[in-house]
Amino acid sequence: MSRAFVKEPDGLEAFEDLPEKLISEHRNMVTAEGLAQIEAEVESASAEHARAQAINDRAAIARAARDLSYWLSRRLSAELQAPPGDTATVHFGSTVTLVRDDGRKQVFRIVGEDQSNPAKGMISYVSPLAQALLGKAIGDVVPAGNGEVEIITIA
Repeated sequence: MSRAFVKEPDGLEAFEDLPEKLISEHRNMVTAEGLAQIEAEVESASAEHARAQAINDRAAIARAARDLSYWLSRRLSAELQAPPGDTATVHFGSTVTLVRDDGRKQVFRIVGEDQSNPAKGMISYVSPLAQALLGKAIGDVVPAGNGEVEIITIA
């Protein structure tokens, strides 16, 4: 069959199959910084959507609309958490210094899913390490990967 007789999708039909970004099943707990990050993403996605509409780029419109929908949903479901009131135990928002079995020290702050960036020392409160740390105190040892870590400071 000749390609001349195959109907190619046109217009928005070509982008109808663009999958939605998945929304987490967990509570959307956020720090003040995490909420500011969500607000910035909403602004960025809104601006990108407006730019795409201005030049009538249908693919970009579809991508920007998907991103905007995701970030608006995350803003709507955000639950701002107050900074931890005590440093006796690990809470959402705590900054924890750990010592690994091999002597390496690592510092992590427990944050919301959208703010999470382990390379920058921010781990999601739903991550296995954060789950092991929550409610623990200085001196406690918890499993981490193939080894264990000891909590040496909580801020």
